[in-house]
Amino acid sequence: MQIKINGDTEEVSDGCSIYQLIQQLDLTGKRIAIELNCEIVPRSQFPETILNADDRIEIVQAIGGG
Repeated sequence: MQIKINGDTEEVSDGCSIYQLIQQLDLTGKRIAIELNCEIVPRSQFPETILNADDRIEIVQAIGGG
């Protein structure tokens, strides 16, 4: 199925969770925030939040500096 990630169309498997998507994108362990269809998803809900066709995902990664 197709979803939008940061404005780009991506193909993911049916029944894919946000947690599985993070693994596929090699973002495991990174400091990120996920927005699904304009709603922030708490990190604790990543494994149980299943994606649907045409979902819109925004991924923001925290970058330290100073």
